[in-house]
Amino acid sequence: MKTFLKVLLLAALLIVAIKLSPVIFVGAILGLIAAAVLGAVGLSLVAALMAIALALAVALSPIWIPVLAVMGLISLFKKTGPTSAPLTA
Repeated sequence: MKTFLKVLLLAALLIVAIKLSPVIFVGAILGLIAAAVLGAVGLSLVAALMAIALALAVALSPIWIPVLAVMGLISLFKKTGPTSAPLTA
């Protein structure tokens, strides 16, 4: 008897799922459209952020390029190894 009730419940769920499948399909399509729109908005926001970062880097280049050059020269002539102890007699 238990198996018969399980089969009957499964058949009822299958009928309900078949009847609701158009609604689920429309919901899935609407979800995909919403995801595509949000993805496009997100990509455009990332592109705008990258454009702002590039414009900021270009605008500040008179400051950071000489600073980088000075730092490079300092690191070029800086002694990196351990210094030897002075000779004492």
